Formats: sequence, structure tokens, C-alpha cells
Amino acid sequence: MAERVNSVVACRDMDTALPDIDHQRVVFDDGLTLECGQRLERLEVAYRTYGKLNAERTNAVLICHALTGDQYVAETHPVTGKPGWWEMVVGPGRPIDTERFFVICSNVIGGCMGSTGPLARRDGGEGPWGTDFPPVTVKDMVAAQRKLVGHFGIARLFAVAGGSLGGMQVLQWAANFPEMVFAAVPIATAPYHSAQNIAFNEVGRQSIFADPDWQGGRYWETGRIPARGLAVARMVAHITYLSEEALTRKFGRRVRGGQAMTAFADLFEVESYLRHQGSTFVGRFDANAYLTITRATDYFDLAEEFGGDLAAAFRGSRTRFCLISFTSDWLYPTAESRNIARALNGAAANVSFVEIASDKGHDAFLLDEPDFHRALRGFLAGCAEHAGLA
Repeated sequence: MAERVNSVVACRDMDTALPDIDHQRVVFDDGLTLECGQRLERLEVAYRTYGKLNAERTNAVLICHALTGDQYVAETHPVTGKPGWWEMVVGPGRPIDTERFFVICSNVIGGCMGSTGPLARRDGGEGPWGTDFPPVTVKDMVAAQRKLVGHFGIARLFAVAGGSLGGMQVLQWAANFPEMVFAAVPIATAPYHSAQNIAFNEVGRQSIFADPDWQGGRYWETGRIPARGLAVARMVAHITYLSEEALTRKFGRRVRGGQAMTAFADLFEVESYLRHQGSTFVGRFDANAYLTITRATDYFDLAEEFGGDLAAAFRGSRTRFCLISFTSDWLYPTAESRNIARALNGAAANVSFVEIASDKGHDAFLLDEPDFHRALRGFLAGCAEHAGLA
């Protein structure tokens, strides 16, 4: 049973580095049983919506965010003050047109922007979960989203779209709830997390554990956070989001003006850039949430859920798929999208695939890439026509 909260409500009141933000949310008092077997007796899902749901409730688009994203897709972010992370894609006249579609985006469970996660109060209200928060999976994230979609009285989503971890959620939606997804757009993603990606995540986690302020994950009790470790984790991850071409174009081997040779200060501009990325990240993200979500990506292996046969995940599906990859993405390279496309073809699914030429790396789906925007707009327009929404 869901309790709708029409006004914004506070999501936490314990000491953290994050400011107290009021998030729009819905509370599900019937909770959620997770894949690990543990149960959240009370589930909160923080979300934002854009556009208007039509009378038939057939124009809803669910957007699934990436690893460190959140529900603030197309509006000023309440913590950073920056534009929404997909304002180039979502809005009036944009590829995901809010004059046509009702757009929903929720903070994933395990996150730190209002949904149930390590910062949330334990069941029973005794302090935050912290490191006692149970492990979650992409399947759990989708199960929470499904409850939110049901809360809006939506029986079938027009589309589910997302990049990176968001793309994994799209694949999970299409595999587990094909009758609820008319169109699916997995972007810059993969059907499983590779050993290399798990390795990068582990370096980030170990940097958090090595920070003296980590304190076994109970850092909030003394008002400290593992800021240095979390910043390094972000720096490592951010390198994987870029390409060598993008780094060379933006920074090359340029040194900061007036800097003498030194072993400790920021000498190269790329060093200063990465340190800035790390220092700003700790002001908007919780370390325990970072650990929880990176583990969720590592657990992801859609084929394993279907006996090792990825095609079996989509067999009989009537969902229309559009797979999108980028030429310079080495985190989730085009080969991964081709694997998904082959599986969809093997399942006789309706699938189109486009590789966008870009030198911006994995983050290209978040940046100004006109060819990507045209491909997304065209696919959704064609689907809308077939769905009777044109």
C-alpha cells in the first residue's frame, strides 16, 4: 500500500556532508523484498515528473539514471545549483518532449537523494542504515520503480530509457516486465559488468575504506565523512567516463600557469580537473551509497538470470528496442551493444541499433551530441506513431 506525499518532505535529519533537501516521494508501507532475501519493511521512492499524464495513461516515459545521477533530470539541481543532468534531452521540444510525454525519474534505492538507502532511517526508525543497508541489485531498483509506476496508475509505459547503469535498468525492465514496456532505449550500456569494470569499482571502494574518516562506515556518528577516499573514487571513475581523445583535446599536457616542477601540487591541468571533480562530488554524494550502487552494477548479469542465455531474456517480447552506443566509449564499448542486438535478433525481437561517432567517451550520452539526439528523437517519434500518440 502506498502513501502519497503531495508536498515535499525531508528525507533525513542526521549529520552528513549533504545538505538537508526536501524530496518529492512516495512511501510504500508494504515494503519490498530484495533479491538477497532481506526485506525493507518500509520503502521510500523519491522522484520527479515532467509533462502531463494523458487521460488514457499511455504517454509515460520512465528515465533511469546512471551511477551517480538522480531524479533531477530537467531542472536545477537542489544541491549543486547546476542544470538537470539530461536537460539537453528532456523538455519541451527536446528529443523526449515533455509537451507530448509524461516523464518520470526516480532516485534508485540504495541512493542518497531521498529513496531508501544507507542514509535512510532503519526500519523502526533507529538511526541510519549505514553499512547495514542490505545489498541491492539492478532487479531490486526496477522492482521499486515498478511500484512507483503502479502508484501513478500506469499499466504500460510508452518507453523506458537510460544510459550506463540506467541502460542496465532498461534491459531489466524489458526482460522482467515486457508487457509493461512499449519501447526500450538502452544507451551506452552492457548486459553484464565486465571484470575490468568491476576492477575499477574495487579501486574506488578500497580508496574509501583506506580513508581514516571511513570509521568502519559509521562516519556520521562523529560528523565526519571519508571525503578524501570518496574523492579519489570519483576521480578514478571519471577517467573511465572520458576518452583519450577528449582528455587530449581538453587538456593535453598543458601545465598550470606559473607552476614550478613539484611532486605534490597540481602541475598539469588534467590533474586540477580531476581533483575538482573529486572535491565537488563529496558535497553531493554519500560514501555508503556509492559502495552500495557500485556493487549493484557489479552484480548485474542479465544472461545469468536466464540460464546463461541472453536471448532467453527477451524471447516473445513485443517491445520495440533501440540500442545506442558511442565509438569512443571504452567503459561500455559498442561490442557490448552488439551482443545485446544479437540476443534480441535471436529472440526475434523488434530491434534497431545505432553507433554514434563521438570522441567524448562514455559520457557522450550526457553531452551535446546532435546525432544521438536526432536518433533518439526519430525512434521515439516512430514509436509514438505506432502507439497512436502522434
